[in-house]
Amino acid sequence: MLLVDDQELVRSGLRRILRRKDGFVIVAECADGSEVPDAVARHAPDVVLMDLRMKGVDGITATRELQAGDRPPPVLVLTTFDDDELLSGSLRAGAAGFLLKDSPAEELIRAVRTVAEGGACLDPAVTGRVLTTYRTAAGPTNGAGRSVDELTARELDVLALIGRGYSNSEIGRALGISGVTVKSHIGHIFVKLDLRDRAAAIVYAFDHGIVTPGHAT
Repeated sequence: MLLVDDQELVRSGLRRILRRKDGFVIVAECADGSEVPDAVARHAPDVVLMDLRMKGVDGITATRELQAGDRPPPVLVLTTFDDDELLSGSLRAGAAGFLLKDSPAEELIRAVRTVAEGGACLDPAVTGRVLTTYRTAAGPTNGAGRSVDELTARELDVLALIGRGYSNSEIGRALGISGVTVKSHIGHIFVKLDLRDRAAAIVYAFDHGIVTPGHAT
């Protein structure tokens, strides 16, 4: 795991929560977004915890640059700012989710594990508003005009769990299917609904009442 935050006090707190004995290994730390590409190339972290506002290169820019690379690690945004545009911007940049820094430690631990396993995590305290902002900025190309009726019953089950932030392994356990089958269903969902990524799938699930903000993880 790579920690990215310009405040040493915050990084110290994260180290105390994300302990080795609980299965977490912090391979490196960065105090600015400009340091992230080299740190990722050198240490190959499974997940990046990214602050949004830093004095040099901000978290959105750093996330976007990571996504432009080859096989980037998933990014979980952590921020003290309840700013809809910033948080939706992190999704547009390719982040797998966001969490406010005042969230309980248990929520942070679960969010990191979920994102590391390929899932998405959206803080329920701000999800509804942030998705509204994201939806407006993303435009009408993400699933617009595609009906949920195009999905099979099993694909609908998978989409609902994606919308609730489940990782592929959690979806497999919940539905009693293999990881390969989960990936196949997700691929079909993306094609049928013309969705480009998991964030777009979550937006679609909320837009069509498959998931409500109170059920986001």
